[in-house]
Amino acid sequence: MKKKVLATLLASVMAVSLLAGCGSQSEEPAAPAETEAPAEEDASAEEPAAEEEAPAADAGDLGDPVTLTVTLTAVSTDTHAQAMQKFKEKVEELSGGNISVEVYTDAQLFSQEEEVAAVVMGDADMTLTSASWLTTGSPWVSMFTAGYLFNSYDHMTTTLNGEVGQEVFQKVSDEQGLLPLGAWYLGSREISLSEDKAVKTPDDLKGVNLRMPNSEAWLFLGEALGANPTPISFSELYLALQTGTVDGQDNPLGSVESAKFYEVQKSITITNHLVDSVWPAINNDKWASLTDAQKDIVLQGIEAGREYCDSTNLQKEDELVAFFEEQGLSVYDADIPAFQEHVLDYYLNNDISKDWDMDMYDKVAEIGKEFVK
Repeated sequence: MKKKVLATLLASVMAVSLLAGCGSQSEEPAAPAETEAPAEEDASAEEPAAEEEAPAADAGDLGDPVTLTVTLTAVSTDTHAQAMQKFKEKVEELSGGNISVEVYTDAQLFSQEEEVAAVVMGDADMTLTSASWLTTGSPWVSMFTAGYLFNSYDHMTTTLNGEVGQEVFQKVSDEQGLLPLGAWYLGSREISLSEDKAVKTPDDLKGVNLRMPNSEAWLFLGEALGANPTPISFSELYLALQTGTVDGQDNPLGSVESAKFYEVQKSITITNHLVDSVWPAINNDKWASLTDAQKDIVLQGIEAGREYCDSTNLQKEDELVAFFEEQGLSVYDADIPAFQEHVLDYYLNNDISKDWDMDMYDKVAEIGKEFVK
């Protein structure tokens, strides 16, 4: 029964997400930054009447009051951290205070390596995670960490906020004890270095100590790109770049800006190697303890966060290249077809793909055909 309720609630939110995704620009951002600007509407088109927002619920109709504790490694200025604040505002507003949300950013509660386990164990209720942090408990999820799996923002959001995403998230919940509730756009990941160097092909990364998050899936991506991946927690990355512990890092442009990595780097190469997303996820037992009305409000909050995160990051991707150039960084364009061929071959010809659901892989590829330029 719970799964049926969950499927119904998720289906309604996924449908809204799909409509939102289709309205966004389909071109992949020249420079990722956890952002991309949504396509502008035709000013001459007749605007539909605005829907009335549901009034705040009577707390007495929702069940016992609930507090959701959210742990984030992201710095408070990151778009996805700010999007979680939008989630908090929406949930508390719609619930009339019946649901309160406590958001802890900047790894105040747990490190990047500890977040998922903390939520699974119930030491926190929610976090924002990525596919890469879920591969230990679900090796097949490594498919969603593969470079160049998605060809654009629209491809990613249509897939993960649609039927395929529902299937993926429920399977993760069954296997690991936490349920992803959607996918928020982080931006397309790019490579930035502490020296002024263009990275045209994977050969240009040979011998480069490239910081990657400390998980097997992230480190494998670094190898696939042609670099020497070096595991360092996000909270320690600025100092590692400043001291030369690593030669560079990969992140969406928005993260490079918000964490001020551009202060200790000299060049960025636009590779678009991973159309990155972060998944708001909740502890299974906590989710099961919510009433249906509370679950509905949480899902509306997830959608509010997604809309803010996606639109903000899309816009940033349109603006940040110029900003970084103003800061004195050189910005180069990679030979993306050369990277794409090399990276996908590396995955498909390695043991990491033996756990993949190839039927699902084909579904993702089929969806992507709609968004090929």
